Amino acid sequence: MQPGPAGEDDAAPDVRVLHTAVALEGDGACIAEARHLATDFLTAARSGHGVPVSRRAVELTQLVVSELVTNARKYAPGPLLMELRITGEVVEIVVWDSDPVLPVARASDAGRVGQHGLEIVTAVAQGVEARREPVGKRITARVALADPAGPAVTRDRVEETRPTGPESLT
Repeated sequence: MQPGPAGEDDAAPDVRVLHTAVALEGDGACIAEARHLATDFLTAARSGHGVPVSRRAVELTQLVVSELVTNARKYAPGPLLMELRITGEVVEIVVWDSDPVLPVARASDAGRVGQHGLEIVTAVAQGVEARREPVGKRITARVALADPAGPAVTRDRVEETRPTGPESLT
């Protein structure tokens, strides 16, 4: 699952797009497999393509992948598809499954056991979109690659994020 350039129609000409996709069986092992594939994709994007990917972005991507694939496995029997795309400063996690029913995030309830997955994804992602497809549905979540409050890792070295502008002179 090495990242590769996506089609030229996917983004503006000056925006680099890396893309990969995988079909998952929908069995018990697919959640861990999807998480590992996402980590490998981001690692290859960082080391092979020089894309700045923060440690936080890797961890949030693993969490989002786990939640979306778990939901697909739980509510839509059978195989599912996962796509990962790096476009600009975000990684898009796309999960397709065969169930046409769109998920609805429930209101926060600390006493509720379970069913917090979409709530978690919505809290950590920059954006979440659910769309019906001719067969099933497609959920897309966007996670920022850089951590504005911390260092970004670029080609195995840490770069500190420093403020710029008048406030940095104090």
